[in-house]
Amino acid sequence: MKRTALLTLQAWKTKQTRKPLIIQGARQVGKTWLMKSFGQTEFEQTAYFNFENQQELRKLFERSLQPEILLKGMSIIAGFQIYPKTCLIILDEIQACPLAITSLKYFHEELPETYILAAGSLLGVSIHQGVSFPVGKVEFMSLQPFSFTEFLLATGHSQLIDSLKANNETLIEAFETKYIELLKSYLFVGGMPEAVKLYSQGASLSEIRKLQSEILSAYENDFSKHAPINLLPRIRLIWNSIVSQLSKENSKFIFNVLRPGARAKDFELALEWLKDAGLIHKITRITKSGIPLTAYADWNDFKLYFVDVGLLGALAQIPEQILLNGNSLFTEFKGVLTEQFVLQQLLVNELIPFYWRPENAQAEVDFVIQKGIHIIPIEVKSGTSLQAKSLWVYSQKYKPKICVRTSLKLYEINDWVTDIPLYRLGAFLELDENI
Repeated sequence: MKRTALLTLQAWKTKQTRKPLIIQGARQVGKTWLMKSFGQTEFEQTAYFNFENQQELRKLFERSLQPEILLKGMSIIAGFQIYPKTCLIILDEIQACPLAITSLKYFHEELPETYILAAGSLLGVSIHQGVSFPVGKVEFMSLQPFSFTEFLLATGHSQLIDSLKANNETLIEAFETKYIELLKSYLFVGGMPEAVKLYSQGASLSEIRKLQSEILSAYENDFSKHAPINLLPRIRLIWNSIVSQLSKENSKFIFNVLRPGARAKDFELALEWLKDAGLIHKITRITKSGIPLTAYADWNDFKLYFVDVGLLGALAQIPEQILLNGNSLFTEFKGVLTEQFVLQQLLVNELIPFYWRPENAQAEVDFVIQKGIHIIPIEVKSGTSLQAKSLWVYSQKYKPKICVRTSLKLYEINDWVTDIPLYRLGAFLELDENI
């Protein structure tokens, strides 16, 4: 299976000002596979190290931070001589050895020619727990679950991708039913690599659901193993409330739903732990629209979404049979799966979404993004009704160059709104000439 993130790594390899690269992302989104695959295709040698199961590796970094000594020690552990200019060094689960994180600074300063990739499932948590971090000496990359485009590629539909990227209206409309069926499959399977692999191998939906349940259980086990004991009950309360919070008519996250009298300050650390672990996405409200969007953010007003649409469906216990019931999967769970889908396509394109709701008004736009000098509002429609009153209010107030309404409706440019089918949204966002 191919990941578009490999292109990012290839660009990193050729940079003149390259620094050690840290890949962040939730557990089981494919960080280890990505790093190893990159090493196999782009380097003469790959030296893979895992700090969770190699005790001698941890001891090495605890005794010295000098790059020359570390390279000699890693060569002994690897069983071959590591040459910085031709070998990719992979430091996996690096959060298990805080001094290894610190060592990246010295590699950058003293041996900048060294190719180092680092990753850790709970690295974000470790960074915010007082680990000495090499600020300015490393680069970051966020790895998300498979996008819909990657899902199509992994399941043998590269020609459908070509049609989307070429904006070939004739072919896209001719295969509209095929795109929708694959989109339904993606909403159920999601983008976790193992789930996509199972689906591509012809596994049943029940087998895929079983795997998703196992991943969710693994996440919950991480709470007990890695979260501070005083935060554990609050983490579980937030985790167990995600489905019900998103199901509300107003899906703004409300702490009082967790338990009567709950206050934001009581749950801030628990919420940040889940966010740093990559398991939830916090989408903040803006009350006005302007560049930069962060200047208009109300950080106390937000929605929580999940790491993956397939896992969200498993958490909500949406039955497998719903896939066979026309297009009801798009409206099930109040269309939240469709919103989650759109969010993931935004994140994989490195776009930071907000949502818009002005003061003392009923209008609300699902997502607002900034792409270059343009601000783009995006209204997500999952049912047959395409009324977009909130998007109309936004367009009249701020006059954006483009307003996007995404649903199952075919592509069409109207006076004030551009309709983009859900299955075309990712490809649309990738092409700058569309904006």
